[in-house]
Amino acid sequence: MRPTSLRSVTTRIPVRGDRPYDVLVGRDLAKHLPELIGSAARTAVLFAPPLLEQATAVARELPGPLLIEVPDAEAGKTVEVAARCWDALGAAGFTRTDAVVGVGGGAVTDLAGFVAASWLRGVPWVPVSTSLLGMVDASVGGKTGVNVAAGKNLVGAFHPPAGVLCDLDMLDTLPPDDLVAGLAEVVKCGFIADPVILDLLSSHRENLPELIERAIKVKVDVVGQDLRESGLREILNYGHTLGHAIEKREGYAWKHGHAVSVGMVFAAALARLAGRLSPDVAGRHRSVLERLGLPVSYDADAFPELLAAMQVDKKTRGATLRFVVLDGLGEPGILTGPAPELLEQAYAEVAA
Repeated sequence: MRPTSLRSVTTRIPVRGDRPYDVLVGRDLAKHLPELIGSAARTAVLFAPPLLEQATAVARELPGPLLIEVPDAEAGKTVEVAARCWDALGAAGFTRTDAVVGVGGGAVTDLAGFVAASWLRGVPWVPVSTSLLGMVDASVGGKTGVNVAAGKNLVGAFHPPAGVLCDLDMLDTLPPDDLVAGLAEVVKCGFIADPVILDLLSSHRENLPELIERAIKVKVDVVGQDLRESGLREILNYGHTLGHAIEKREGYAWKHGHAVSVGMVFAAALARLAGRLSPDVAGRHRSVLERLGLPVSYDADAFPELLAAMQVDKKTRGATLRFVVLDGLGEPGILTGPAPELLEQAYAEVAA
């Protein structure tokens, strides 16, 4: 039975910029795919095995569908998997008049976007998000990519989609743990730009559609001004510098939202210790995340390894670490080159 809180109204959220598109939030959205892919003659549908039923339903709406199964979650975000997809497109004779659709969570849509960006130097694509994390983060903004041994998302391209489908039907069967993990990115949006989100989280199941739309609007507002992460867009990486390092250390076995949750508590502690954030706003991070059931601590002995991983973070410049921090609720900024002892003190506050 569908939760009554997930309404059936379809909302269109426009993404501005050089290549504008719409993010659609609602139910039964696959019917909109033909209008998004336009005159494409054929469509490759990338999906993970658990989503065969959803991918098949999506394919029925598309011209000349080619179903391509990829490994689930982060195991699918590799150059090797991308190469298998390119081979499939080549064998099928895909041209620039064709399109790619990714049906899945953030990992699958990241992969689908990268395959589309690199095939013939760019063909149209559409993410059909099946997870909360994918809806509020990965599918919006045109950042595509795969993981490599050196770190997460280090190989990729900026390739805006033709449109984004956030179909609330997909959340009806989402495991509770995955829903909670996705809420970490919603919390992030609350702290960096829309504090109303933090109040709505007290009844997150009832408020889920509004939370999704508000989080998407935060991201849309940022990427519309800074597609290529040359400045403002960095704020969307709040909590991600340590979060990505945790994911790498765990071999991507940790959920992205869980790692970002710990990363936000760390970033808040770092800002407070640097004299930039009040103790009450810093403390609110831990209380909000713990109330949702998200982790707020990590292995006490891991810091040297995590520090090494953070040195290859996308925000690092040369040997200088840079962190997105808060100067207040909804007031993000950058902390450049914090002293080693400051980093250690902040990590001590998340050490398990």
